[in-house]
Amino acid sequence: MLEWIQQPWPWYVAGPLIGLLVPVLLLIGNKSLGISSSLRHICAACLPAGIPFFKYNWKKEVWNLFFVAGVVGGGFLAATFLSPSDPVIVNEKLLQELQGYGITNHDNLIPSELFNWPALLTLKGLILMVAGGFLVGFGTRYAGGCTSGHSIMGMSNLQFSSLIATICFMAGGFIMANLILPLILQL
Repeated sequence: MLEWIQQPWPWYVAGPLIGLLVPVLLLIGNKSLGISSSLRHICAACLPAGIPFFKYNWKKEVWNLFFVAGVVGGGFLAATFLSPSDPVIVNEKLLQELQGYGITNHDNLIPSELFNWPALLTLKGLILMVAGGFLVGFGTRYAGGCTSGHSIMGMSNLQFSSLIATICFMAGGFIMANLILPLILQL
């Protein structure tokens, strides 16, 4: 059983399970799902009530905080207890391209040459981790939600703004992966 759980789930199992989350949420009366809104709920619960942006009944959305706690807890449990002992399999063409950038360690899900504490003090590390984190946070706030909120819940609710946001997420991802990231990795 443990070996079966450790295997990646195919898209035709994982996709419908994620998709079934939408009607369940709609049936219980919730019309929003997303990770980014939880930060606002946490701030509303913890910060003084004098800030207008955080003045609302965050307790109505407390289920979202449990959802995020489950995502974080499930990720921790999966990484700690369900990680397969086999190394991560990376496409040969990608391996060759990454070696050209000096990335040779493929033992983890993220390259340790790029994402570690000493790398944070390099220009490449600052761009990837600090500037990238800032841009993700800013973009999430500017778009009024994250990829899961717009692409899963918003699109299911036929919200035109979610369609535009999802198109922008995809275009930005393609541009970043194919045009900008190779330039950063050459630093």
